[in-house]
Amino acid sequence: MIEIKKKSVIPIYGTAAVWTLYCLIFPFNSVFSFVILVSLGLITFGVLTLLFPGKTVSIEATEEPQRTGDEKIDTLITEGEKSVTEMRGLRDSIPDETVKQKADELASITDKIFKKLLVEPGVYTQVKRFADFFLPTTVKLLNSYNNFNQSGVEGENITSTMERINTALDTSLESYRKFFDSLFENQALDIETDISVFDTMLKKEGLLDSDFETKTSNTSQ
Repeated sequence: MIEIKKKSVIPIYGTAAVWTLYCLIFPFNSVFSFVILVSLGLITFGVLTLLFPGKTVSIEATEEPQRTGDEKIDTLITEGEKSVTEMRGLRDSIPDETVKQKADELASITDKIFKKLLVEPGVYTQVKRFADFFLPTTVKLLNSYNNFNQSGVEGENITSTMERINTALDTSLESYRKFFDSLFENQALDIETDISVFDTMLKKEGLLDSDFETKTSNTSQ
């Protein structure tokens, strides 16, 4: 949030009114009259500024969307942002709290999936496949649920279909979680490699074997 202080216009209007009244009542034909007029204006403006200091307005700061500089990847990120916005809009219009929570988590995971491209562009192929096949189906399911809900009609077909969509959202959530986790596979392998190399170095230096423990205990004695 950004706070902006808006000045009141009352001091300006008040000063203008004082000047106008002075000119109508008193003759304005000397330097002394001009000095009095300016002095009255300054005093009026100062007093009214103290009495009406204005107000502070808070507005939301619009952040520039993060981008990689790669047109192909950035286009995909933009598409993802639009889908997330649509999913959150559908979430807000769904009254059922259970479905609302599922829609919220789906939108949250989707947002994280596309933001992963900002730090690891190498997952582009996986995210592109997700955007082309899985995401549209999820958005369609949410739209369908919302349309059935807003129809205002209760019937066997509508109720059963909404229940099936609700169940399908559970499946989607589980799939989304697994897919997001899979995007960290390479990173996890890199960390495992680093740990393995680190362990090897420690063993080479004698810092992970029993000899080191013996040496340590002897030294302490």
